Amino acid sequence: MKTTLSKPVLLFASLLCTVAIAQAQEPPPPELPALPPVSWEAPPLEPFTATYQALYKGKEAGDATMRVTHTGGDQWRVDMQVIGRKGFASVLGLNLEQSTVFEKHGTTYVPISQATVRKGLFLGKKVSGTYNWQAGTAQWLGDLKKERTQPIPLQPGDQSALLINLAIMRDARPGGQMHYRYVDVGRVRQHDYQAAPDTENVQVGELSYNALRVHRTNGGNDETILWIANGVPTPVRILQREDGEDRIDLRLIEYQGV
Repeated sequence: MKTTLSKPVLLFASLLCTVAIAQAQEPPPPELPALPPVSWEAPPLEPFTATYQALYKGKEAGDATMRVTHTGGDQWRVDMQVIGRKGFASVLGLNLEQSTVFEKHGTTYVPISQATVRKGLFLGKKVSGTYNWQAGTAQWLGDLKKERTQPIPLQPGDQSALLINLAIMRDARPGGQMHYRYVDVGRVRQHDYQAAPDTENVQVGELSYNALRVHRTNGGNDETILWIANGVPTPVRILQREDGEDRIDLRLIEYQGV
């Protein structure tokens, strides 16, 4: 059977041939130089105040503030306050104040004292602890079980919960691993973290960050995930999950140097 092409189809085919011939005659465009990979720079330890939106089980629940202050010489202080303002957040204990006084020795953060105050219906608790490096022990007093008020032998590099956040900001690199010994509120735990190989876009409110995802690898059913961004001294998001479900989600609203 003989097939006849209509004029529009022939015209289109002719144009394709013309373009192909013209492209064959033209020299290939020069290759553009490859863009260099984005370098990752750890933020220096500097005073700042950061404000977070706090979500509880996926619903807006209140706000949080993280603050780092330089108290003189080698001594610093980091504070975190989470305030539940909506729903059952305050009843369920989403009212937490934590602080750690520490010293900066080179690039090492050395805890000196720690305090925790939790407020909520049937959940009130006040605890304070001291890291006595001369004696080589840490000890907590307050609303704790007896076994958690016993002295804990210290090891170089031991960190409080808040100091681990700052240490991750200092240590994280794409694809890197981080290992810390958590000594806080009468407990000792190993905390191991893994950073993603590449950054990802993270939407936090109206802002978008090119952030590095860091997650704890040995938390069992309790997951901790942080997203950190170049040039930002504090995590842009901190997510705690239990049994595969979001529990406390802190999302950065603003931060400023002090």
